[in-house]
Amino acid sequence: MNKKVRIGIDVGGTFTDAVLIDNDTYEVMAKRKIPTTHKEGVAVGIVKIISELMKENNVSPDDVTFIAHGTTQATNALLEGDVANVGIIGMGTGMDARSAKNETNVENIELAPNKYLKSNHVFIDSKELSDGIIEKAIDELLEKDSEVIVASGAYSVDDPEDELRVMDKAQEKGLYYTGGHEISQLYGLKMRTRTAVVNASLIPKMMETANMTEQAVKDMDIKSNLMIMRCDGGVMSINEVRKRPILTMLSGLAAGVAGALMYEKISDGIFFEVGGTSVDISVIKNGKVMIKYAQVGGHKTYLQSLDVRTLGIAGGSMVRVKDNKIIDIGPRSAHIAGVEYECFQEDSALTGANVKFVSPRKDDPCEYVLVKAQDGEEYSLTLAGAANLLGYIPEGDYAQGNIKCAKAAWQALGDYLGMPAEDAAKQVMDLAIRKLEVVINQLISEYELDRKFITLVGGGGSGAVIVNALAEKMGFKWKLAKNAPYISTIGVALAMVREQLERTIVNPTEDDIKKIRIDVLEKIVKSGAKEDTVDISIEIDAQKNILRAIATGATELRQKDLNTADLTEEQLRNISAEALGANEGDTTFVSATGRWNVYNAISKSKMLGFIPVKKQSLCVIDREGVVRLKKEKAFTVKFKKGSRTTMFNSFLEEHTIYSDANATIPKVFVFYREKMLDLTGMQTAEQLYSILDVETENLKEDEEIIAVAYK
Repeated sequence: MNKKVRIGIDVGGTFTDAVLIDNDTYEVMAKRKIPTTHKEGVAVGIVKIISELMKENNVSPDDVTFIAHGTTQATNALLEGDVANVGIIGMGTGMDARSAKNETNVENIELAPNKYLKSNHVFIDSKELSDGIIEKAIDELLEKDSEVIVASGAYSVDDPEDELRVMDKAQEKGLYYTGGHEISQLYGLKMRTRTAVVNASLIPKMMETANMTEQAVKDMDIKSNLMIMRCDGGVMSINEVRKRPILTMLSGLAAGVAGALMYEKISDGIFFEVGGTSVDISVIKNGKVMIKYAQVGGHKTYLQSLDVRTLGIAGGSMVRVKDNKIIDIGPRSAHIAGVEYECFQEDSALTGANVKFVSPRKDDPCEYVLVKAQDGEEYSLTLAGAANLLGYIPEGDYAQGNIKCAKAAWQALGDYLGMPAEDAAKQVMDLAIRKLEVVINQLISEYELDRKFITLVGGGGSGAVIVNALAEKMGFKWKLAKNAPYISTIGVALAMVREQLERTIVNPTEDDIKKIRIDVLEKIVKSGAKEDTVDISIEIDAQKNILRAIATGATELRQKDLNTADLTEEQLRNISAEALGANEGDTTFVSATGRWNVYNAISKSKMLGFIPVKKQSLCVIDREGVVRLKKEKAFTVKFKKGSRTTMFNSFLEEHTIYSDANATIPKVFVFYREKMLDLTGMQTAEQLYSILDVETENLKEDEEIIAVAYK
C-alpha cells in the first residue's frame, strides 16, 4: 500500500493500546489493545502490537510517516518511589554562597507514604572550582550510593559554565547527569534544583526503556524517528527524553484531552478521561487546555503540565455499605478486588444472587459489596452497572452492558437494603456525582468559565458512565468524544512537536524577544520538528517577570488540519449568540480575516427584576466554530500590516487610560492568518508594538489583522 500512516501507542499500567491513522484524512484505520508486557519489558508489547496492526492492514515500514508513544512510566515511577538516588553538587560564591548552599540541598522528597526520592548534597564555592575538587565531590556522592549527578549553580541560567564543568566530569566517569540550567531558565534556585533532581531520578529507568523501545522500532525497519508524548500535550524526540524524562510525567493525562481537542469543536468545556479505577479531569477554555506548574510530593516544580484533577470515581468503582446504608462509592475498583463487573455477564449468570461484603485490600474495611451467584461465582457491583441500569449509557457505547444482569445484581442489594434496585443504583450515582460536582465547581471558579456555555466531554472506556448523569444534574451540555476508548492513543498519534522556554526578565526588550524566539526554534528543531512548520507564541507574565516562548511544529510538512470543514455564516452566528447569551437577531457580524470571525451581540436583562439593562459583548470564533475569545465591553479594529503605525497605534491610544502617574494600555489580542496572538501581558505600548512587529514580520504589507482590546 502507498498510503502514508501515523501510529500512536499508549502504554498503560494494564493495557497497551495502538491506533493506525491515515496521514491525509486523519481517519482511524485500525485499533488494537493488548495486556502490557511488564515482565518482558514494555518494548516487547510495543513490537507485538505494531507488527499485528501493520501486517493486518498491509502497511510497510516505508508507509509510516510518524510514530509516537505515550507512557505512564515516569508517573508510575514517582508514585511507586521507583527512582534513582541523586547526588547534588551545589555551587555559589560570595554573599550568595550561604543561601545557595541551603537552596541546592533539597533533601529527600516524599513521593508516597514511606517512599522517598533520596538525595545527597555537596557544596563547592565557585571560586575554588577545579577538576580535582569536582572529582572529589562526585566521589563523595558515589560513596553515598548516588546514581545520578545534578549540577546546580546560583545564576547558572545566566552563565552555565560551572554546571557544564561538573556535567563534563560526570560524563567522563560514565555517570548519568543533568544541570539545572538544562531543565529551566527561570530564576529561583531551590525550585530549579528540585525540578532537576526529580528529572535526574528518572533518567536511569527511562534511558533503559527509551533504548529498548527505540531499538524495537528500528528492528521493524521503520525509518520515522520515534517520538514520545510530553506532559503539555506535545511530543519530543527520544533523544530529548534521555535528557529530560521529567517532561513525560503526566503525559498519559495530556494525550486524552489532546485527542479530544483534535476531534471535538470545544470552546469552553471540561474533559473527563474515565477508566476503570479513576477519572482524570481537565479544563478547556477558549479552545485551549489549561496548563500549570506540576507538583511532586507536594512540592512545586518548574515543569509545566496540564492541570489535571484525579478522582477515584470510574466505571469499576465499587459500592460500600455500612449499617444497612449505602455510604460511599470507591475508591477501590473491581480491578483491584480481582472480580468481574456485574453488567458484562450472560443473562442467567446472576439469577438468585446474594450480597457479600469484602475487603479488596488487606487494610480496607469490610464494606465493599459483591454479589454471589447461585453457581458460586462472585461479581462486583460497579458504577458502570448503576449507569447501565439507570439508562445513562447510549446504545452501542463501549460501556454498554447487559441490563438484565445489572438489574439482577442490583436487586440483590435492593433486597438487602429494603428498596428497589433502581433506588439503590440512584443513591450510588448521586454519591459519585456529588464528589465530582465539588471538583467541577472548583475548576469553573478557578478558570472563570461561563456556566451557560460549558460542555462536558467524556473520553476513555467509561466516559458515558459519569458524563451524562453529571451533565443532567448540573444542567450542562455533554458529548462523548469520537473513538472515546482510544482517545489517548489518538492524541499521541496526532500530536505536534512542542517546546517551551521560560526566562526571568523584567520588562523584556525586542532583543530579548528575538533571542528567545531563536533559542526555542533551535530547541524544537532538535526535538524533531521541521523548521518550516514551526509556530512560535511569545507570552509575558508581568507579575512574575517571566518571558515565555512556546513553539509547536510537525515532524513533516503537513498540509491538512483535522476537521477543517468551514461552517456557514449562519452557523457561526448561532454559536456566537449562544456563547454571548444573546438572541441570534441581536448578534451581528463585525469582521473577518484568515480563520477568524468577529461577532458583536447585545443581550437584554432586567436588574432587580424590572430595570432594563443592555449588555454589549464581543467574541472571536474560528472557521470551525470554536469560540477562542469572548469579552464584555471589548473593542475591535481591522487594519492592514502596513497601517500598523497609524491605524492600530491610534486604536491603542484611544483605549489607553492616562493618569498623573502613568499610562495603562488595554489588554490586547491580535488575530491574523491561522494565528491568535496573546499580548495581554504587555505593560507598555512600546513593548506591545515591538512584539507585534516581530510576530508579523513575515506578513505582506496589505495582509489584514484584527485586534481586540478590553480593560
